[in-house]
Amino acid sequence: MSSYKNYLKLERWPTSWCPGCGIGLVVKTVAQTFEELGLKKEELTIISGIGCTGRAAGYFNFDTIHGLHGRALPLAEGVKLVRPEMKVIVISGDGDLAGIGGNHLIHACKRNTNITVICNNNFIYGMTGGQKSPTTEKEIITLTSPYGNPEEPVNIQGIVRANKRFYARTTTYHLPHLKNCIKEAIQHNGFSFVDIISNCVENYGRRLGFKNAYEMLNNFKTKYKQVENVKELGEYEIGILK
Repeated sequence: MSSYKNYLKLERWPTSWCPGCGIGLVVKTVAQTFEELGLKKEELTIISGIGCTGRAAGYFNFDTIHGLHGRALPLAEGVKLVRPEMKVIVISGDGDLAGIGGNHLIHACKRNTNITVICNNNFIYGMTGGQKSPTTEKEIITLTSPYGNPEEPVNIQGIVRANKRFYARTTTYHLPHLKNCIKEAIQHNGFSFVDIISNCVENYGRRLGFKNAYEMLNNFKTKYKQVENVKELGEYEIGILK
């Protein structure tokens, strides 16, 4: 019987992620989307970089690449050039994609490479202890900004939309919307980027006063509003731009 579980290496469960981490929700939703689209494992590959989210590649039951830090995008572009018929999907974090990999993001957008990028954006370098990342909001307290982050976050939407590429923003609370964003991104012809606002309670949320992931997800429910037919997403709006 067909099941999203066929796309996953269940023998590797439980995962290495902390209890309450949003990455598990992302991985499950990606697998469910593959099932709904009827994709064959032979036509799929997932590329990841380094970080908590980078470990996602190892939990899928088909050929994947766990690459170098910040190099997931050129790896994915290389696979797509050699095997253009494949669905090439990047799953990585905000630090990997917008930090050390930021230059690759700019040029992959410019080239409009036909790949899908799924970014687990939890605003932090979670694996190394909770340092501020490129997307950490201003004035937020982290391990490396104990008096509040003095910098404005990187505008990923601006980078992707500068060349009018597909951009979607969603959250790990809005699971039906999350699945629809991934589905439309995979079906899109050209570069597509799904920016998933995700929960890291252990190395981010607790410093902000959240007791658990439940409180963080409820915060996403309250803070983020779904919009349609707009040219640009506001700071706390979720939706799809094509």
